[in-house]
Amino acid sequence: MPLVGVDFTCAPGRRKPIVAAHGTRAGDVLRLQSLQEIATLAGFEALLAAPGPWLGAFDFPFGLPRAFVDALALGGDARAVIAELHRRCPTRMAWRALIDAWGNARPPGRRLLHRATDTALPGVSSTSPLQTRYVPVGFMYYEGFARLVAAGVDVPGLCAGDTARVALEAYPGWLAHALIGRRPYKNRDGADTLIARKDLVDALEQGRSPLGLRLKLTHAQRDALTADASGDRLDAVLCLVQAAWASRQPGYGLPADVDPVEGWIVGAQTARAATPEAAWTS
Repeated sequence: MPLVGVDFTCAPGRRKPIVAAHGTRAGDVLRLQSLQEIATLAGFEALLAAPGPWLGAFDFPFGLPRAFVDALALGGDARAVIAELHRRCPTRMAWRALIDAWGNARPPGRRLLHRATDTALPGVSSTSPLQTRYVPVGFMYYEGFARLVAAGVDVPGLCAGDTARVALEAYPGWLAHALIGRRPYKNRDGADTLIARKDLVDALEQGRSPLGLRLKLTHAQRDALTADASGDRLDAVLCLVQAAWASRQPGYGLPADVDPVEGWIVGAQTARAATPEAAWTS
C-alpha cells in the first residue's frame, strides 16, 4: 500500500509549504520515494482526493478534549464536532474567540486542556488542540480535520469513509524524542540542530526506532532531510514511519476504546509499552 506522512501547516505558502513524504514498506524496510511540497490548502485537498489505496499519517489533531466538547455541546462524535464548530465559527479568528471566551472563565492552568492521547507518551506531551497561539495547533485542527471529513477519507475510530483512503493522526515529536531525547532539531539553523538532524536520520536508517522499521534513503534524500533547518521534511518522514508501522498492525494499532471526539495518536499506546522509561528522558 502506498504510504504518506504529512507535516501540516494551516496557512501554507511557498516559504512554509505543507510537506508530504511518500513511501512504501516491504517487511521491516520503509523506502522513501519522494518529498512533495504543497503551497496551498487546495493542493492539500487534491492530495486527499487522490484515489486509493493509500494510508496517511498527518501531523495535526483529529479531535478536541472531551471536557471542552461536552461543555459547549459540540456533538457526540468527531464528524459532528467539526461541523458544529464551523457552523458557530466561520473563521479561524472566531474559533480562537470561542476558545478564549471559554478558557477565560476557567481557573489558570485549566484553560488549554489536553486529550488523553496527548499525555499518553512518557516524557513528552503534544500541544493542546485548544492552543491557537505560538504553535497554532488549534488552527491546524480547524483547517486540517475539516478537510479530511470533506474528502470522505476513512478515519478509523472517528469517521467512517472510503476505506481505500485511510487517515491517522501522527505526532513526529514523540518519535524524535525516542531517538534523540530533548535535543532540538528544527526551526533553528545552527551546528547543534544540524547534528541532531543527522543523528535522527542515522537512527532511522539503522532501525533504532521503537516502531521497529528501517528507513531506506538515497544520498540526495539524506542530504535534503538534514539540510532543512525548518525540520518540516524530517517531520513528514517521521509521520511516514508512523504510517508504515500502522500499516502492519491490526486495526492500525489503535486502542479499541478510542474516544470518538478526542481521537488517538497512532503508536502512542505501543510506544509506552515497548520503550523503556529511560529512553524517553535526557
